[in-house]
Amino acid sequence: MAESERRRGRRATVWIACVPLVCLIAGLLFATTREVSAGNELRRGDTTRLSDLVRAAQNDVDRAAGDRDALAAEVESLQATAAHSDTGVAATLAQVHALEADAGLSEVTGPGVRVTLTDAPRDSDGNYPADARPDDLVVHQQDVQSVLNALWAGGATAVGMQDQRVVGTTAPRCIGNTLLLHGRTYSPPYVMTAIGDPARIGAALDAEPGVRTFKQYAVRYGLGYTQTASDSLTVPAYTGQLRTKFAR
Repeated sequence: MAESERRRGRRATVWIACVPLVCLIAGLLFATTREVSAGNELRRGDTTRLSDLVRAAQNDVDRAAGDRDALAAEVESLQATAAHSDTGVAATLAQVHALEADAGLSEVTGPGVRVTLTDAPRDSDGNYPADARPDDLVVHQQDVQSVLNALWAGGATAVGMQDQRVVGTTAPRCIGNTLLLHGRTYSPPYVMTAIGDPARIGAALDAEPGVRTFKQYAVRYGLGYTQTASDSLTVPAYTGQLRTKFAR
């Protein structure tokens, strides 16, 4: 009986000694896994879920935009009907129509300049330049903003980007390798169109520091920059909300 108790005591002692060792080994394994994955064990799955969320959000935006357009058309129809019998409504609508051009609510066609920015392509072997960092090879938000600033500084009377009108409340935002504009996402190439004097707009683009820097990166790393003047370009009307909550 005494021998049996001694054996149980030795087994208990061994088990107590092993528990911390097992915990230590498990902790080392977890730490090694995290170090190897740089803390991104679920990155692939998370990326997939994020892209699914972006697509779902875009679908919601498209449906909401469709509902908005249908309601706006209905309002315009009711206003036009009311204007036939109410001189007050007719006068108000005339004032509204007179302000539509300045507010960006009407399509504009005329001479101007079109600028296109694109990411750097891979070479024939599918590789990027060896001395380039990933950030050197893509169009950034500040690049887009530099072009837009130059277009306005060059006296543009109307500016568009992709298939949308750029207005005073427009704020393009880069989300990963895409650009968010008025609730819609776009991938490169990014096309910006300005209506105005091509010579003056071109001079403003040449003088903009951010544009000059982008051109240097275009030469070094193969980023795309094209600037084309034309006698006839078209910028679409703005179709979003114009309500401003804060102004300064």
